[in-house]
Amino acid sequence: MLRSSLFTLAACWIFFLQFPAVVAAAQSSDSLSTVKSAARQTSVAEFLGYPLGQWHLRHDQINFYLNQLARESARVSIERTGQSHEARQQLTAVITSAENQARLEDILKQREKVKLGDKQQGPLVIWLAYSIHGDEASGAHAALSLSHLLASSNEKWITRLLDEAVILVTPSQNPDGFDRFSNWTNNYRGQVDVSDNNHREHRQNWPGGRSNHYFADLNRDWLFLRHPESQGRVALFHKWQPHYVGDFHEMGRDRSYFFQPGVPTRTHPLTPKENQALTAKLAKFHQRALDEIKQSYFSRQMFDDFYYGKGSTYPDINGSVGVLFEQASVRGQVQATDNGEMRFEDAISNQLATSISSLKGSLKLKDELLEYQSKFYRERGKKLQRGRQQGFIIGAPSNGNRIAELSKLLAQHHIDFYYLTKPVTQGKIDFAVQSSLFIPVNQPQKSLLLAMFDNRTEFDDPTFYDVSGWNLEHAFHLELIRNIKLDIDVLSKEQPDLTTFTPTEHTVALLIDWRQDNAAPMLEQLLQTGIHVKFAEKAFTIRVDGTDIDYPPGSLQVPLKQSAITPQEILSSVTEALTRYPLNIASVNTSAVRSGIDLGSPDFHPVKPIKTLLVTGQGTNASEAGELWYYLDTKLAAPVTLVDVNRLARLSLDEYSHVILPGGDYSTLDEKFARKLGQFASQGGIIVAQKGALSWLNKGHLLKTDLKEARFYKQLFDSTNLSFADREKLDARQSIGGATLELTLDPSHPLSFGVRGNSLPILKNKALGLTQTSTPFVVAAKYAEEPLLNGYLAREYQRSLSNGPAILLESRGKGAVVLLADNLMFRNIWLGSEKVYANALYFVPALD
Repeated sequence: MLRSSLFTLAACWIFFLQFPAVVAAAQSSDSLSTVKSAARQTSVAEFLGYPLGQWHLRHDQINFYLNQLARESARVSIERTGQSHEARQQLTAVITSAENQARLEDILKQREKVKLGDKQQGPLVIWLAYSIHGDEASGAHAALSLSHLLASSNEKWITRLLDEAVILVTPSQNPDGFDRFSNWTNNYRGQVDVSDNNHREHRQNWPGGRSNHYFADLNRDWLFLRHPESQGRVALFHKWQPHYVGDFHEMGRDRSYFFQPGVPTRTHPLTPKENQALTAKLAKFHQRALDEIKQSYFSRQMFDDFYYGKGSTYPDINGSVGVLFEQASVRGQVQATDNGEMRFEDAISNQLATSISSLKGSLKLKDELLEYQSKFYRERGKKLQRGRQQGFIIGAPSNGNRIAELSKLLAQHHIDFYYLTKPVTQGKIDFAVQSSLFIPVNQPQKSLLLAMFDNRTEFDDPTFYDVSGWNLEHAFHLELIRNIKLDIDVLSKEQPDLTTFTPTEHTVALLIDWRQDNAAPMLEQLLQTGIHVKFAEKAFTIRVDGTDIDYPPGSLQVPLKQSAITPQEILSSVTEALTRYPLNIASVNTSAVRSGIDLGSPDFHPVKPIKTLLVTGQGTNASEAGELWYYLDTKLAAPVTLVDVNRLARLSLDEYSHVILPGGDYSTLDEKFARKLGQFASQGGIIVAQKGALSWLNKGHLLKTDLKEARFYKQLFDSTNLSFADREKLDARQSIGGATLELTLDPSHPLSFGVRGNSLPILKNKALGLTQTSTPFVVAAKYAEEPLLNGYLAREYQRSLSNGPAILLESRGKGAVVLLADNLMFRNIWLGSEKVYANALYFVPALD
């Protein structure tokens, strides 16, 4: 059981630190015996009725305690940053002196001016954020100890800190995953603590607590903001514009403790050198704090400062100093490690020690942090200009929805942008009003803007903790021209209306250009309403309001003459759906076209309602399963049945139209289910499989195409005459952390319908390829001859993948198998390649 850890001080006040090691962390120049309470605040142990750490907390307990501190202490108030997917409230404690609390409104008005780059007069702002991975629980527990310390202590350094700074404490950044984990580990804890790594307490069930409701890693979502937890977090960041951000995590159990700086050669070039210099100065405080409690540690290894979508790096490109902390993880109460038994209380102690060292270091370096942030925004080119503007012009032809999504993301990051008020032509590219915008480069968020559209492919060190490229030009599949100048009179802050829908009494059909992102959810909505919809296998041109309009393959037709529903009911349903999914719908008063197929042509195929089974559970990649679930559930609003791998053998597949297999190893599935799945396809079902799932399908003889896997690619790398010390460099070259590659499409293939042009950028992060096939009409997309667009990919991979198949459609009886060598849904930010999945869902079942 836990060691005795509650310390009661004088009769009229209580100051607690739960463990002996934590006491040591709190001690420095001010003796603990001199600590005096500002007021009587309830300790965490008093609130819980047991010592902190004896049981893993739930998110609601954390929130209740923060609210109690706010009621009891004049130093504490609460920031609310919205709800998680499961409607858990996200809270941050705002801790500062009572005097500062009384003038928070004025302080926030000062913070609004930070991006002007002027000399700062207000307090230092420090944000300590914990447990963004739900099963990295020590940080959240340390956060409560820290909150009580700051709310109750009258130590000289603390009272000075609260006078000169505002401290934001966010104990749990992933409420849904945090509760998933705490319930798991508490459920399997007995009266006797068990350190055996095989004990169920330490072995979470799929998908584990690391991720959120949709199995997303929220510490990779700072740039993309796909999830409400991230949106609230980034809104809080820009509201307070902190000078320092502490980002507290856990790592593998056999390691010690890490704090930044990370690997020096793996810092993103856009991060100012002064940022890393300040990080190194702050590290001295963490060293002293951990040395005092005899905790070993390391820096400048393993972790980097490259990808700006993480909690320790997003601040670096936004004028703050972000620092990553990694504590060896217990995943329960006590666990055996290479360094001996490690207890949860020790993990909490370490996180509290570096939380306190973060505060002390920031206070000591206050003037430098204030000046660094001012200088960051004072740099040349970070002020909006008047008149003629230089910047990026961006378009998504025939797809205003894509631009609306981009503008929403830019606004959340406080990046200034404008809509066009009239069409603009640059080179051979036409930028339309409804589907284009302009981003000036000279603006306060210039650094972040350049980072989000960074296009580099050359790197000094090809080792990456996460992806090496994330250019939104490719993720959103946009037309982009850099460094052009536009007059202010063709720009506006007002978003143009995306909805056009003007049916008349003569209307015979409605037409929807499939290239619009909202076309797929609109289709799903109409199908659920019982409305009959067709899609065009071939292109056509038709007269609309006196103008000839070209409609590409995949375009949707909603005939107004239907047996089960009246034209007025159809129009009413469409009008209602448009409030949720704004897009351009044309109404036509004839089935005759100017060229191509008439609206009554047999090349218009009826779209059948879908019923999708998504395979989940042990053996599948949780993040990929979550991305697919997120797309089907939140984007298409289509019901999807999640079924664990271990239930598949007992389940009838007859009622489903599609079985989707995310990446994974699927080693628990046997040949019997392979035959069952093959029969499902032969009878008309569609199998959609990506990445590792293809390996299992191949072993089960469900594919006609062979694969090239990791062993094949490793043979391409010459290791002759390499020394033992060169092994890490070779591993880095053989790794595909995440690079953007270009696919060349067959635009006539149904899987390519709705994708702009003849090429498609995708994210590749697995050494997997498909062999060349002699079967005709199978290949929908292949890797381009020079495939690398952005990020790092070794030349050996580039040469081998060149012109090789990437997306295939194999027929099997009455059904088909869709083969995807890559994850087209990566982190739900690759909007350009989502359409391939929509095509597999709605169009493939209708084709012979």
